[in-house]
Amino acid sequence: MASAALELMGFFLGLLGMLGTLVTTVLRYWQISAHIGSNIVTAVANMRGLWMECVYQSTGAFQCETYNSMLALPADLQASRALMVISLVLSILAIVIASLGMQCTFCLEGSGAVKTRLAGASGCLFLTAGLLALIPVAWTTHEVVQTFYQPSVPSSLKFELGECLYVGLASALVSMLGGGLLSVSCCEEQDGGRGRRRGGGYPYPVGGGTLGKGVRATSQTYRNPTLQMPSSRGHRLVRSASGSSQSSAHGVHGAKKPTAAGYDITGYV
Repeated sequence: MASAALELMGFFLGLLGMLGTLVTTVLRYWQISAHIGSNIVTAVANMRGLWMECVYQSTGAFQCETYNSMLALPADLQASRALMVISLVLSILAIVIASLGMQCTFCLEGSGAVKTRLAGASGCLFLTAGLLALIPVAWTTHEVVQTFYQPSVPSSLKFELGECLYVGLASALVSMLGGGLLSVSCCEEQDGGRGRRRGGGYPYPVGGGTLGKGVRATSQTYRNPTLQMPSSRGHRLVRSASGSSQSSAHGVHGAKKPTAAGYDITGYV
């Protein structure tokens, strides 16, 4: 039951991380113009994202322009696009696989090992997707901070951290956490999964058999004390040295042993 709870928590955390990564990829609030120094006029605000650059004016006008040429973009921006898209694809694939491998679903019933492997694979995909989304967010944050503190860069060209960077960082961490929970849940030992299977007659096996090649196949079945039948009263063996017929008759009548559930340890009936 604990494993199923971990799988559900990991699945929803991975789904939340995928939604946050999607929002981070689409929106343009990666870099926002900094109003410092001589650039204290807040009538115009510039915003940059992975796909477009926008300008917001105090009059309410909002204009956006997409990047016309992909090959003319900087290498870091192209790499950020590719990593974010790959992260989204891996997250979607992880959600599909997790839906098949979680214990709370009805898919692939009767094959516990396959469902466990699928849950572990989805956890690894969530971990990879979170790591891929974390790389461009961390790199862009480093570039913005490094450029902001360079004195040779004009104030009008300096940018600050946008909201998408914070959302992208949180989404990447949540995706990695969800993937970790899914991976841990599939490693838990199931009841009876690794234990030794015992026969139906344990600890008193039923019947003897061939112990192995070259070994005398004698009966080693232990007598079950709970199944032993007590001797009937008046049927005891009468041992007498007189040799009378009455004593012999009593001896023959009392020589019958009660029926037991097994054999003696010595192997004799």
